[in-house]
Amino acid sequence: MAVPKVDGQFIAEAIKYIDENGVPWHNMSTKYELVWENGNTYPPKYVIAVANHLQNGAEIDVSGYNAVEAKNYLTAKGYEIQIKQTKYEITITSESVTSTDDSFTMDNISAGDVFKPLDASFVSADGTVIKRKYGKGERRNTNQTLPRIAFQIYEKQIAALPVEEKEQFPICQYAPDKEMIRGIYYSKDEAKAHNIHPFNTMSYDYDGGRQFVIYSWNIFTTLRFVQECLTRFGNPGDSFKLVYREKENAEEEAAVVEEVKPAEFNGYLNPYSTMLVESKNIIFRGAPGTGKTYLAKEIATDIISNGYFDDYTMLTDEQKQQVEFVQFHPSYDYSDFVEGLRPKTNEDGSMGFELQDGVFKKFVDKARRNYENSKKSTEVIANELSVQEAMKEFFDDVDTGNNTFKTKTGTEFTITDVDDEHIYLSIPQNASINSIRLNISEIRQMLESGREFNKLKDITEFFNINFTQQRYSYNLVIFNEIQKKKKTAKIIRQEDLKKYVFIIDEINRGEISKIFGELFFAVDPGYRGVAGEVSTQYANLHADSNEKFYIPDNVYIIGTMNDIDRSVDSFDFAMRRRFRFVELRADERLEMLANLNNEEKEAEAIARMSALNVEIAATEGLNENYQIGASYFLKLKNIDFDQLWSDYLHPLLQEYINGMYDEEGIMERFKKAYNQGKSDGADVDESN
Repeated sequence: MAVPKVDGQFIAEAIKYIDENGVPWHNMSTKYELVWENGNTYPPKYVIAVANHLQNGAEIDVSGYNAVEAKNYLTAKGYEIQIKQTKYEITITSESVTSTDDSFTMDNISAGDVFKPLDASFVSADGTVIKRKYGKGERRNTNQTLPRIAFQIYEKQIAALPVEEKEQFPICQYAPDKEMIRGIYYSKDEAKAHNIHPFNTMSYDYDGGRQFVIYSWNIFTTLRFVQECLTRFGNPGDSFKLVYREKENAEEEAAVVEEVKPAEFNGYLNPYSTMLVESKNIIFRGAPGTGKTYLAKEIATDIISNGYFDDYTMLTDEQKQQVEFVQFHPSYDYSDFVEGLRPKTNEDGSMGFELQDGVFKKFVDKARRNYENSKKSTEVIANELSVQEAMKEFFDDVDTGNNTFKTKTGTEFTITDVDDEHIYLSIPQNASINSIRLNISEIRQMLESGREFNKLKDITEFFNINFTQQRYSYNLVIFNEIQKKKKTAKIIRQEDLKKYVFIIDEINRGEISKIFGELFFAVDPGYRGVAGEVSTQYANLHADSNEKFYIPDNVYIIGTMNDIDRSVDSFDFAMRRRFRFVELRADERLEMLANLNNEEKEAEAIARMSALNVEIAATEGLNENYQIGASYFLKLKNIDFDQLWSDYLHPLLQEYINGMYDEEGIMERFKKAYNQGKSDGADVDESN
């Protein structure tokens, strides 16, 4: 059975039906959500089933089509569908293996193919949590992380097992009718001799070059191994935890929908994310190529997805609005960052200037609206939404320059233009002033107040001023016109508080005091919110000159800087104490080299980089801040090691030592160190 055909009118009726009757628990969506115009979300399959019932008289039945088909059908009709973000947690003890995913069973280990690990840990009976001690170049949170923690905890006990017991150690059983896969081997070759393909194995290094090798494929294939470790070596109450989620597009591949309950928030994927949330402001400093900018985006994604993933490209368009990225440079100033005057062409063709917000102020205002809305009741939000819709309807209907309005004194005027902040009027009958600009915020406040405004005195009293402003006569007319279009407020849900992350790349290359201005005070973690509100430089030009600017608690700032940058000394000390500084060394984040998708090339890159960095640190006049980070070696996706040296590393290192004694000798030592890490048989170009 295909997805039943339903009209948009009945989809809207289905939404009303669901609002009144709710959604049965077994029809709750686990993967996709239909986002309605009021911001509420609904299960796509159930919406279609109800619409089919209302339009065609069919039973409310979702069994004839899957969630992917329902999603595709509604998307094709122009509706917004978003992916639900659900995490699950498996708890492994010596007695049982259980998951918050109701569909999980140890009788179907193949199901692990469609899931991705997010975190793994060992929890002792006394509550102590032990995480994986990652080796250089080891990727974080892979299918192999959980069994490696088990090896890490029970390394001595496993090493002490007789060879026969190691070979019979249970690892994985895909289903009750399948044979148990067994064996802890000392090499991949030995595993291969026991009919286990090297591609389907994982290794654990210990004791200065020795290895444990076991079968490993998907996220679930080593659960039996981990449980056996607890049974043999653990204490009562010990357990392992595995946090995971469904892979992107996994449902499309499997075309199967499971009805499960979402797991609670289990922490962020990256420890730096927790550090940022606690500190509000962080600056990552260190050598070039350590992946500071990439890390900043990972952290922003981790926080915004609530620890669900750290790949920025996986954020929805809406979630990407919670991240902003700028790069400072010597010409960057206050008007770019906070606010400033920008040239504008007037209606008569003359040039003028208007005040425009900078990138940081725009971003903070967005976060501030969310912060303030999250504190409002649903009734207040519904009223504001009703006002917003009435204003939109009014301005959509206005034929600019043609619709004529009239004040109480008989003065006629037309609306010539509207932007985010102002309404521009033409008053041809006024001999002294034939145009005027109204503040949209004032009219919005009047509409949201719920009060009646019949005369100018009502407006002056509402804004608590003593003298009538000329624009109030026109405010009153516009207010009454919009008020006619205001409808009964809809019932909506309260807005969730979101986190917003602002990334400043190369923060030390700009003149900090010049860029931030009076925001030095507001950016301080101790003065977030109204406690740190300030008047900005151009406050007298605002619609409300008394308006204050503050940075809410849901804004987090990440800066990056290279320690060797010549402008590092210009970093303002007043700003330094408002940021937490975290050093990233050149030998950190080597796991990014896994993106080369070539283990041999990855190992050689680490060896060459390590040897080169030792030589750099040993060179007089240089230090660890001049070492080379792993991100330089990601260029090996498209070039070879010789090209990396000649086109990237050689010019950089030459700049480091420019003016030093024996430059040629130093460069020879650098190149010799770089080539010490080459793999056997690699061709080396000695021309540079």
